[in-house]
Amino acid sequence: MVRDVSEDPDVGDLLDLLSDEYARDILAATSVKPMSAKQLSEQCEMSQPTVYRRVEWLREHGLIEEQTRIETGGNDYSVFAATLSEFSLALDDGAFDAAVERTESPAFPGQDEQDTADRFTKMWENL
Repeated sequence: MVRDVSEDPDVGDLLDLLSDEYARDILAATSVKPMSAKQLSEQCEMSQPTVYRRVEWLREHGLIEEQTRIETGGNDYSVFAATLSEFSLALDDGAFDAAVERTESPAFPGQDEQDTADRFTKMWENL
């Protein structure tokens, strides 16, 4: 499902963000499948602090989503998935108009059911 949430995005901020090679690499990788910071660091060949900085910028603009993966051993971790599906820029009557289309949780199908089952298992193990 695609929803348009292009309520006057700041063109300059979006262009700055999308001109960053690391941010684009993260968006490309997370558009295929959700990835952890460690996985992104390895696949995109950048340090984890760089991954976290770019992910934060992408989250601020609603271009990436974070979810927590629950592990039964207690080592929960975050994974990130791109929500950006399309960005367009138009010049009309002397003004730029940016449009951003985002998807709603595209890369996390069935995650709610899995999270519930994992939380129940974790709770049971801790009793």
